[in-house]
Amino acid sequence: MIDKGEDLPVKRQCELVGVSRSDHYYKPNPVSDRDLMLMARMDKLHMDYPFWGTRSFATELGIGRGKARRLMRKMGIEAFYQKPNLSGPHPDHVKYPYLLRGLEITRPNHVWAADITYIPMPRGFCYLVAIMDWASRYVLAWRLSNSLDSRFCVEALEEAISNFGTPEIFNTDQGVQFTSEAFTEVLKSSGIKISMDGKGRWTDNVFIERLWRSVKYEDIHIKAYETISDVRQGLKNYFRFYNERRWHQSFDKKTPAMVYLNLEPKGRAAA
Repeated sequence: MIDKGEDLPVKRQCELVGVSRSDHYYKPNPVSDRDLMLMARMDKLHMDYPFWGTRSFATELGIGRGKARRLMRKMGIEAFYQKPNLSGPHPDHVKYPYLLRGLEITRPNHVWAADITYIPMPRGFCYLVAIMDWASRYVLAWRLSNSLDSRFCVEALEEAISNFGTPEIFNTDQGVQFTSEAFTEVLKSSGIKISMDGKGRWTDNVFIERLWRSVKYEDIHIKAYETISDVRQGLKNYFRFYNERRWHQSFDKKTPAMVYLNLEPKGRAAA
């Protein structure tokens, strides 16, 4: 798809086919078919039993605890958290205080949030980042990547700001992608206050955690996409449905788009 022999620069070729340069140059480490199968199964189990650790996974899957621990580490899964903690904090990165405690968030663009999740495929896996408006649950931007390089998170952030302006506060966990200078500089240069969850506090980003559950159970796990290109096209359709057609009981059966864009209902579809 990307041809280094072309006169067109690799950067421009990547832009035209909708992939980042980090995706193009990334060389994945081989993962056995059995491990991929186990990882996909663990991903589903983790969504149902976030409190499971190595002992429970080992017993359920018939593997040793050492193998369970290795696969959990590769996926970023930790027991007792509702979400995969896909990267720990970097010791040299600045950690910002949590600004949402006791804060009433009732209007669009007051608070945005971002998170990363693991996406299993039959022959591999990738990572998904999404940026959501907290008050409306509207998904503002998202990106897929073969690696956990911070660039795909920065690209999603820049797209959200370009299309929707800026929030007052941006909340994430303390993952290395979000504490990186490349990511925080975009926020600071845009005058956005930075908020970061305390370690292990998955409830601080609960709405985007619910998004991951919807994405996986309503799309990823039932579609079984073969390639990252298939995932990208499938998620493009799903997020359009999620924003424009999937109504929320807490919004009096309005969709995220209706709340974020202050639109009147024209028709509704239950998810």
